Amino acid sequence: MRRVTLTQYLIEQQRNHGKVSPELRLLIEVVARACKAISHAVSKGPLAGIGDAVGSLNVQGEAQKKLDVIANEVLIEANEWGGQLAAMVSEEMDGPYQIPNRYPKGAFLLLMDPLDGSSNLDVNISVGTIFSVLRCPEGVTEPDDKAFLQPGAKQVAAGFAVYGAATILVLTVGNGTVGFTLDRELGSFVLTQERIMIPEDTQEFAINASNMRNWGAPVKRYIDECLAGKTGPRGKDFNMRWVASMVADVYRILSRGGVFMYPCDAKHKEGRLRLMYEANPMALIVEQAGGAATNGQQRILDIQPGALHQRIGVILGSKNEVERVTGYHTQQ
Repeated sequence: MRRVTLTQYLIEQQRNHGKVSPELRLLIEVVARACKAISHAVSKGPLAGIGDAVGSLNVQGEAQKKLDVIANEVLIEANEWGGQLAAMVSEEMDGPYQIPNRYPKGAFLLLMDPLDGSSNLDVNISVGTIFSVLRCPEGVTEPDDKAFLQPGAKQVAAGFAVYGAATILVLTVGNGTVGFTLDRELGSFVLTQERIMIPEDTQEFAINASNMRNWGAPVKRYIDECLAGKTGPRGKDFNMRWVASMVADVYRILSRGGVFMYPCDAKHKEGRLRLMYEANPMALIVEQAGGAATNGQQRILDIQPGALHQRIGVILGSKNEVERVTGYHTQQ
């Protein structure tokens, strides 16, 4: 069996489909190399004190772990000098990071959640990195917040890495969703999932049940129907899964189907997840795998962002289940 590396895959996308320019290929490869470095740091666990708090808060008001800071620095240092980027933004930074003048600038913008699920580091649960690529608007040489505020449908690539038993890289460049596994002996990401497709129907849902008291009626209706099982209106039993690490929950859905929900509720009226760093890239990945992603009212990729760190409700996964939950919202 021919082993296809990430580089080979990207070159084939460039040659055969016109989906990846040489500059975009280099950008994705650099991000992947940074993910390998972060994976190595994660694998050291308590030996490196990676779950230790650093005593500071990020722009979201969340306590930063040591590896949150390290992962952010690794991604910046890897990407600032190559000439593919005009600027980058991160969940861990207030505003855009401008490419230093000593380096050439490129045509792309990079958005990243350097270490998704870092609160799980202490208990050795999978964490990951999420990234998204946009084109820099024409004529913009010093991108500000506004340059990044593009609907998710304009993403030219999106992906995430999961640092678990294996390090997995999931990627879309607009021609389906694929998965790579890090071969640590070779130091390469190798294609292991050539065409990821999410089943349209499922019997599994993921939601934080501790927020039940805050849920709106549409979400409560859907979950109650699932919990009623074979004797309820759905006529089948459902399983519930919740890792509390978005990369792990979404990877499970990509692997075997399901629906992931972190909806707006009475406590999180605007939603909990970030549109730019989490919802948009995951929505593109899921849609390219045949799934769907909404905020309960509309397609996530159609939403016009209003701020870099905007929060949003998220319902994504198996198409028919997402449409059902969204329908319950629109029926109100």
